[in-house]
Amino acid sequence: MWNRLQQCRAGAWRVFLVLAAALLVSGCASTLSARVTSFQQWPANTQGASYRIEPAPAQVNNLEFQSVADMVRASIGPIGLVEAPSAGAARFVVSIEYGNPHTQTWVRTYDDYYLNDGWGFGPAFGGFYGGGWGGGIFMSSYPRDVPVTLYKNTLTVIIKDNSNNKAEVYRSSAVHNSYEDKLMEVMPYLARAVFDGFPGNNGQTREVTYDKMR
Repeated sequence: MWNRLQQCRAGAWRVFLVLAAALLVSGCASTLSARVTSFQQWPANTQGASYRIEPAPAQVNNLEFQSVADMVRASIGPIGLVEAPSAGAARFVVSIEYGNPHTQTWVRTYDDYYLNDGWGFGPAFGGFYGGGWGGGIFMSSYPRDVPVTLYKNTLTVIIKDNSNNKAEVYRSSAVHNSYEDKLMEVMPYLARAVFDGFPGNNGQTREVTYDKMR
């Protein structure tokens, strides 16, 4: 009878913890944050001025770059610039740099923790003590460092002014770190982030957060 009660208690905790973990994951996955650093000497009276995206030699006829350029175009529109029909007609020249270099780092996790009947669940959130059906349940955890791959998803947009000797007037970089190789999936958010609060304060670094599109 006692063993049966212990099994019921363990089963209840399993359901509770699995549901709690699912809620945490879904909550974290509903938003995306990026760290943005911008530099600007933006000229006055640019509403309706024209721009042209100029690919680097390695980006010419590159379908991936064309997709990224379309995302940047969608974000340039709200700042008041319009795309020029030809490079010679554009006041501003826009260049785009992007990538997701990866490094190996270490993350602290916790070994399984146990209820009275020996059932385990991991990784643990930390130590916990709670009242149960007539007795306490103690769950302990032990730290363990595991190697993971960290991807640094980056997008940098640079704008130069042809009417001022091609002076650089805007440079903004957005960075989002992830443990998965999904640069194109986060690129729409990075394209939006580099123009967030445009033109902003020169040299400002800030964190921006967006709801993920569904």
